[in-house]
Amino acid sequence: MKILDQYGQPIETKALREPQTAGIGTLAHEWIQHGISAGLSPARLTAILREADEGNLLRQHELFEDMMERDAHLAAEMGKRCMAIQTVEWDIVPPRNATAAEKKAAEWVEEVLRDLGGFQDLLLAMMDAIGHGFAPIELEWRVEGREWLPQWHARPQTWFQLDQARRELRLRDNSADGAVPQPFGWIMHTRKRAKTGYIGRLGLHRVLAWPYLYKAYGVGDFAEMLEIYGLPFILGKYYPGSSSEEKSSLLRAVTALGHDARAIMPADMEVEIKELTGGGSGQPLHLRMVEWADKAQSKAILGGTLTSQADGKTSTNALGKIHEDVRDDILVSDTDQIAATLTRDLIYPLLALNIGGIDGLRRCPRLVFDVEQPEDIELLSEALPKLVAIGMQIPTSWAHARLKVPQPEGDEPVLATVAPAQPEPPPGTQPDAKTGKPAALRGEVPEGDPFPDQTALDAALDAIPAGVLDADMQQLLAPVFEALEGAGGFEEALAKLGELYPQMTDRALEERLVSVMFAAQMWGEASA
Repeated sequence: MKILDQYGQPIETKALREPQTAGIGTLAHEWIQHGISAGLSPARLTAILREADEGNLLRQHELFEDMMERDAHLAAEMGKRCMAIQTVEWDIVPPRNATAAEKKAAEWVEEVLRDLGGFQDLLLAMMDAIGHGFAPIELEWRVEGREWLPQWHARPQTWFQLDQARRELRLRDNSADGAVPQPFGWIMHTRKRAKTGYIGRLGLHRVLAWPYLYKAYGVGDFAEMLEIYGLPFILGKYYPGSSSEEKSSLLRAVTALGHDARAIMPADMEVEIKELTGGGSGQPLHLRMVEWADKAQSKAILGGTLTSQADGKTSTNALGKIHEDVRDDILVSDTDQIAATLTRDLIYPLLALNIGGIDGLRRCPRLVFDVEQPEDIELLSEALPKLVAIGMQIPTSWAHARLKVPQPEGDEPVLATVAPAQPEPPPGTQPDAKTGKPAALRGEVPEGDPFPDQTALDAALDAIPAGVLDADMQQLLAPVFEALEGAGGFEEALAKLGELYPQMTDRALEERLVSVMFAAQMWGEASA
């Protein structure tokens, strides 16, 4: 049975037994170029970017690497965006209406990826596509038992070129069009963005190159200013009518004093040293250029500036929260793109080589990142009881999903509230198993009770059925309820209540309470 790649084309497994780049010797012996950004000017930067537009990506990606090494702020901001994906949980989910085989395949892939190790490093390497536009990761397959398992190796972007149509990435093998990346041999993650264009223009570093250039000018000017502005100004004074020889002698003395801190001069000449470290208007201008470039880079990478720096002026908590939301949107976009690439270039090859039976990429289990933020548990815990109280039917599965609390599996222990300890009932109040009456009503007094009379009386009151007292009160208040229901307003209801009061009888309730009071009095006299 033939193995088909992601696009339905048959492949031979013997081609996978060694990496494709192992057969291209020129790539392995290529020297790494450094310092391409040294002496960078607007004209030179434009020429480098134009070369990439024409299909030659080499110098552009060498520049991008140099930028990351030389600019600490750029490296820090790119690190924030790239490493954010390592904090997100992921899962392998089967397709919709999955068969038993598709569910089993999804479980197998997830088990393999979690057991292989280094998956977080793979995600970080793929995030390199944000700056460069694409991230090539070569797969090296090995056979363990009956399973084909991959190892991944991040390759530099300088190993690639565009074909003559400038539409596809090819390996540089000294041919005009380059070598086509081998199916099942590469995870080729290409950055998607709202603006379309050639592959060479997809990288975010193209936008960041201009602030990088202007920042370099600002830093250079600031360093040059410090060389002059940070030194004391030595002023030599000569008298009118001094000869050229005397002036030259004074200049030599001033020069020697600046470098060697010692000099000689004629006695009638004067040298004054002025300190220039207290002010000036040039310093803020240079640093303002650097600050602008840093903020421009932060906006391009993270969507805002308040998550990257605090100047004590605009970095308020409220604005910071808004900028955090912008970063969440960017993270959702990054994870969606990486999930699609890994489903196509890693999960499908794993299943095709080991299990088979997958009906193309459409029915392939896919990688999903859980980027949905959980609800505020305190806020939701206060709102749910109120919503349930007014009759809203809320499934427990919905609440678990919103709070990111997993459902228990099987007999798994769950958290529960501990019921408060119930106080022990007073002696003599527990009903007998046969008669159902408390001991006090049976004439039994528990041993050791210091107040048996009071205990018996309390038990007798508790023994009166609640329904009897309720019936007495219903009989007493029934005419009142009837009058209120038939009243047309407040005044009419008040008049009816005045008429009913003399007619109301509480005889039954009175007799019952009199009996209880009589029993209490007799018990007290007998116990005195």
